[in-house]
Amino acid sequence: MKHYAGLCIVLAGTCWGSIGIFVRNISEYGLDTLNIVEMRMIFSIPVVALIILFTDKSLFKIKLKHIWPMVGTGTIGMVFFNFCYMNTIQATSLSVAAVLAYTAPIFVMCFSAVFFGEKITKRKLVALVLVFGGCCMVSGLFDGTAVLTWKGLIVGLGAGVGYAFNTIFQRFALNYGYKPFTIQFYTFIFAAICGLFVCDINISLTAIETSGVPLFIWLVAIALIATVSPNLLYATGLKSIENGKASLLASVEPIMAVVFGIVIFHEIPSLVASIGIAVMLFGIYLVNKE
Repeated sequence: MKHYAGLCIVLAGTCWGSIGIFVRNISEYGLDTLNIVEMRMIFSIPVVALIILFTDKSLFKIKLKHIWPMVGTGTIGMVFFNFCYMNTIQATSLSVAAVLAYTAPIFVMCFSAVFFGEKITKRKLVALVLVFGGCCMVSGLFDGTAVLTWKGLIVGLGAGVGYAFNTIFQRFALNYGYKPFTIQFYTFIFAAICGLFVCDINISLTAIETSGVPLFIWLVAIALIATVSPNLLYATGLKSIENGKASLLASVEPIMAVVFGIVIFHEIPSLVASIGIAVMLFGIYLVNKE
């Protein structure tokens, strides 16, 4: 499995990169972003539960003293991250929010050095600069429309920290010996519970009642393709790969978002964005060769 760890992480980033497809379609039914996040968590719980029921029921077992990483991943790694990310968009712009969120690999490397003794190598640092710089180019940060405020900066960095802790908490859970299915099942539960405090669930319930089957299908799809699959793939890859390296490999997400935009929405990236993709790919190649 170790030989395929990097591929699992890249596939996870690819699935996460498809999320824009689902968000565009689901938002047409009147759901705001936080409600979409909440529905992703709620619809993901039965998906993972059914898989566990039909494969290995023992995966439901967890010691109470080991539950804190799942609480952390669900509340901080998912809900807190998305809450900060949405507020950053409102306070600044989409491009700035994307760049600040992708400070996550920086925090992952720092936290991993402190908590797990991971080495910060020169190759990792070069890859980090390339990936972050490429992300700035892909996001459109240099198109002259970017806006940054102190509130946006602080909340945006909060999104980066939240995103980073998704990796850190999962590492703690993996080190306790838990399987990806167990980790994700409880992560989704705690994320769904926490999400009830930051969104108006009635908006989602009303939309589902009004729209019926079409919206239900989209919610099942976003749970399967852009939530359960990437989270399981990421946790699976993380078992055999360092945190910092995994975080950098997952940065393929914005690249795939551009690719999906081209294929499905016929959005042609600018020259700068195209160069940014090449820079990011080179950075990912470098860290994968370490």
